[in-house]
Amino acid sequence: MRALILAAGQGSRLRPYTDSSPKCLVKYQGKPILEYTLSALAKNKIDTIGIVTGYCSEAINYPNLQKFYNPKFASTNMVESLFCARSFLEEDTLIIYGDIVFRPEILTSLVESGADLPVVIDRKWRELWSQRMADPLTDAETLKINPKGEILELGKKPRSYEDIQGQYIGLFKLTKKILPSILTFYQSLDRHAQYEGKSFEQMYMTSFLQLVIDHVMPLQAVFIDGGWIEIDAPSDLEIALPGINS
Repeated sequence: MRALILAAGQGSRLRPYTDSSPKCLVKYQGKPILEYTLSALAKNKIDTIGIVTGYCSEAINYPNLQKFYNPKFASTNMVESLFCARSFLEEDTLIIYGDIVFRPEILTSLVESGADLPVVIDRKWRELWSQRMADPLTDAETLKINPKGEILELGKKPRSYEDIQGQYIGLFKLTKKILPSILTFYQSLDRHAQYEGKSFEQMYMTSFLQLVIDHVMPLQAVFIDGGWIEIDAPSDLEIALPGINS
């Protein structure tokens, strides 16, 4: 098993911390965000690690990281970054956003999932969102799951909290078994179409995962109850995540 960290974005909402540094190197509780991910991977005995860089790419200099560069980092999103590393997608691969901090056991639950395309879903998302903003509903996205734990919908604008059975945190796994079909499907997409109001190159990962649900295969939820945080704004740096440095 291997891991691919998506860390090409500029992190403009985190300025001034990202004025001359990539988002993944911003310090949270005294340590760069990226080092928490590398520590969680080490605790799960995963040592084949790739990272997609873009903004301030030269600042990311960690040993044993295979670097892939997204030259369009300023105008694209996570999907473009993911497929900049197509040559790395050969074995079971954990896909990890570069701006999240999470407890190692969350990664363990994903590693141990036997599903073909498992996705980590936080059932207690509202506790975190309530610390980050006055009205969680304005920022949250839909997440609907059937009784078998399969994700039916994600990434859309919710009308009420009833549309949200959890939140996608930016952590999923692509197994070797389904990688060929995922790559083929990606190649088949219309480069001139709009995807949830975005161009092909600007497509959000949630939009791509919804397309996979609709046209390729179901996604299996791996449930967690907190234990992570997204670092998207300076105020997020003030929110404590107990036990993360233990």
